[in-house]
Amino acid sequence: MAVVKRVQAVPASQASFARILVGLGLSVLAGSGALAQSAEDDLAKKLANPVASLISVPFQWNYDGRIGPLDKGSRQTLNIQPVIPIPLNADWNLISRTIVPLIRQTDIFPGAGSQAGVGDIVQSLFLSPAAPTGGIIWGVGPIVLVPTGSERLLSGRQWAAGPTAVALSQSGPWTIGMLGNHLWSFAETRFDARRISATFLNPFVTYNAAGGWSFTLQTETTYDWVNRTWTVPVTASVAKLTKIGTQPVSFNLGLRYYASSPAGAAKGLGVRASMVFLFPT
Repeated sequence: MAVVKRVQAVPASQASFARILVGLGLSVLAGSGALAQSAEDDLAKKLANPVASLISVPFQWNYDGRIGPLDKGSRQTLNIQPVIPIPLNADWNLISRTIVPLIRQTDIFPGAGSQAGVGDIVQSLFLSPAAPTGGIIWGVGPIVLVPTGSERLLSGRQWAAGPTAVALSQSGPWTIGMLGNHLWSFAETRFDARRISATFLNPFVTYNAAGGWSFTLQTETTYDWVNRTWTVPVTASVAKLTKIGTQPVSFNLGLRYYASSPAGAAKGLGVRASMVFLFPT
């Protein structure tokens, strides 16, 4: 699950990484022994919960095309997204969620050329009760956008912060929830920095099938209050939980369709592939 409209970034080796990721996933699924089914299904269900007591380190690769006024630009983004739960006491946990984007983009507007490097980092913290409240799992806290972009076209060059929250329900094989946040800019790092006021909404539905399989439908919608534009990518994905040796790993493959996007932004179909290392607490 991902967070916030932002400039994204990936290393020059992204296409190779994607091929390696998919190839490794297929070989592991074909050749390695599966987890015991009950433990496998339990881990898969925890993974569907953004504030579960589960350390996870996702490597999420995204490809988007048809960028720019001539639809000739493309962007590949590798999001490194460690999630670390910190027990505060018997009743409360603090969940740290970080997104570090690495990017390669080409021809995002005529004459732009290619850029590769680090994008702006997003850090979220959720204060979450250890037990559900009336059957609802929830968390609230702050979110901060840090202008770490290594190049001008990979960064908004602007600090931003605001509130974030998540709420979900898990019943049987189903997980249904919503993650959201709002970012306001508050400190320019350059005179030409762009003002930020953006709302991010991430409704999601996951069905956990037997054997560590799961199927997710979600949107990662952003409304830009400055430019009054919507970005609405809808993603459908399938994931399989397995093991590499003794290490639990989830492989995910999905397709994304932009139902709405501003002029010059990504359009049409995109691809997502991820590999998530899990460390049960």
